[in-house]
Amino acid sequence: MKNPHTWRYVTVQIMLVVFGFSILAQIIRIQHSAEAKAILDKDPGGGVETFYPARGEIFDLKGHLLAGNKIVYEVGVDLQVLEENEYANANTIALAASVYLDLDYATVLNWITQPPEDRRYVVLDNFASPDEEKALMDLQELAKDKPRDQTLEGLNSTPHLVRTYPEGSLAANIIGFVTQEGVGYFGVEEKYNSLLAGVPVKVWVSADPNRAEELPNIPPGATLILTLDREVQASVEEILDAAVLDTGAASGTVVVMDPKTGEILALAVTPHMNLNEYWRFKEIFPGETPFDRAISQAYEPGSVYKILTMAAALDKGVVKPEDTYFDSGIILIGGVAIRNWNNTVWGQQNMIGCLQHSINACLVYVAELLGNDSFYSYMQKFGIGHTTGIDLAGETTGHLKLPGDSDWYQVDLGTNAFGQGVSVTPIQMVMAASAIANDGKMVYPHMVHAMVQDGRQQNISPQV
Repeated sequence: MKNPHTWRYVTVQIMLVVFGFSILAQIIRIQHSAEAKAILDKDPGGGVETFYPARGEIFDLKGHLLAGNKIVYEVGVDLQVLEENEYANANTIALAASVYLDLDYATVLNWITQPPEDRRYVVLDNFASPDEEKALMDLQELAKDKPRDQTLEGLNSTPHLVRTYPEGSLAANIIGFVTQEGVGYFGVEEKYNSLLAGVPVKVWVSADPNRAEELPNIPPGATLILTLDREVQASVEEILDAAVLDTGAASGTVVVMDPKTGEILALAVTPHMNLNEYWRFKEIFPGETPFDRAISQAYEPGSVYKILTMAAALDKGVVKPEDTYFDSGIILIGGVAIRNWNNTVWGQQNMIGCLQHSINACLVYVAELLGNDSFYSYMQKFGIGHTTGIDLAGETTGHLKLPGDSDWYQVDLGTNAFGQGVSVTPIQMVMAASAIANDGKMVYPHMVHAMVQDGRQQNISPQV
């Protein structure tokens, strides 16, 4: 079905192409400048320039922008111009940079008057805002006819795009972030880095300003439409943060998935960070703290795992819901006594009651009816011990010991039956449980609903 928000994504791609041409126009302007003539004197042949496309946008399912781009400016000083002016206006440039770019006057003055011998250009600010750049360029224009020591001659600016995240920390673990170098880390930013980044174009650019150059067409990177619902994600994060605070828990995770399609509507973890401040990553996630524990931190699932054991037994036909088990509170397996979690004795129960009361001993009994081969075969079919293949960077596997492994013992069948001695990630547990909610059909979780490239939308089909 055609997404009603597709026009938004296509419009954004057109805007990115237009912006790409504006940058190229700036390059042509620079080619016709006095600085370009100096380059021509030294290198009349020109050279190959690489032009990078605008990075693709990321939207939620309803068209809310989650990751985009904004224009900033590289502001720098042409040291050759300063040298030709005998550094007469160095103080003026340093003063302007301190006022408009909030840089230290003495530091800037040192940068531009005492650079390394091979340095021809000094970058003062790589991320100046449009307002800051305009103020400096307006001042430069006003001062151009003033005495040489009062001009800003030699000060240049070049526009470029940087990644921006309008929602700040919302869905940070899903989105990931892009560094100053343009490389995606974590989430979909890393998983789909190549598609989002697009394909650079190499063009021979003559240093001769009188030679016309054909402007390359640089399509932006692919736009991603996530399965994420921004409103659901925001609500889940708010509830999770409050629960972690109220209980004093070290962390928390919530996964909301459609069991029919595998689409992730929300995936919340703690802690989370403002993606616009990606340089704080190591501060917020020190040591081995996972960026997205929903996919990269395995844990013992405990009693929620019991539904897998019971589902396997029902499917195999070794028990029926009405079959009974007399619980004495304890059961022996492999010479080891296993007790119920609270040492309670439940007496006569059917299989429904075993799950309702979370009776460890009953699940051990059920696992023994299945036997080693069938039990572990079902667990592997549920995906335990394997990755789900979710399209987020950094997924880990969890662990499932199998009969024949050097560290497996018969008692492991019993403990595994109620979720101990086995490890899963939250996303693996959700995927396994989806089979129970979907009439025995297990769907693989995924984060991307569709991709938009060259004005065409490609929807992602569920994998069963």
